[in-house]
Amino acid sequence: MGLKNSLQKFLLKKTFRKKTEKELLLAAKISKIIGRKIENIDYYKEAFSLKTPNKAINAKNYERLEFLGDSVLGSIISCYLYKTYPEENEGFLTQMKSKIVNRKNLNLLGEKLRLTDFIQNGSHGSLGENINGNLFEAFIGAIYLDFNYNICKEIVLDKIFSEKEIEKLENKIVSYKGLLLEWSQKKKVSIKYDTTEELLPNKNFIFRTCVYLNANKIASATESSKKKAEEKAAQRAFYSLNKKENIVEQKNIS
Repeated sequence: MGLKNSLQKFLLKKTFRKKTEKELLLAAKISKIIGRKIENIDYYKEAFSLKTPNKAINAKNYERLEFLGDSVLGSIISCYLYKTYPEENEGFLTQMKSKIVNRKNLNLLGEKLRLTDFIQNGSHGSLGENINGNLFEAFIGAIYLDFNYNICKEIVLDKIFSEKEIEKLENKIVSYKGLLLEWSQKKKVSIKYDTTEELLPNKNFIFRTCVYLNANKIASATESSKKKAEEKAAQRAFYSLNKKENIVEQKNIS
């Protein structure tokens, strides 16, 4: 009995340890977003900790929670779409899910919530372009562990996403390259991309992509990566073709 009581006191003391001023500030900011008092600050400290090479190999950072949050968010959105669109087929549901949880949209959500302001360590000057989306997924993972799946789902759908925002995504174009591919297959025409790498006078490399409809060049673009160059060129090709072919109607073009 003595050992049991000592263990209970230890766990109680550990659970209710006094938070530091920094932890209290983080807890207050997170509670404002999710609309409820958080229970375990450690999950959120981990969610907003960067991976640093100088620390021990086992030091916690956001990556594990990002992995968890990705799966939890995917499940929540899949269930929501399944119930919200009972008449739609698997293809529509898959496209809608992709529009909601794609990296660009998650980056925008993370930026909107100012999640980089919550970072607990490291310099903020050298963050990757997807850090907002990565932190967003880690944030979802922390919420899931702090509460449970049902409460996490409630927070995601009531506090972070909204029905109006999801409805807007119905007509949003996520990938112009994918849209052109779908159109070309229906029309039985050939869309080809020719991408070359160029060295600038400042010794930086850029990628130049030209888009061809059958044998005719219809658009081109340059960017810092092959993927970006092809997507930008596809977007320009879309605008050019849509005036003549009316590729798609009533789309949220951005």
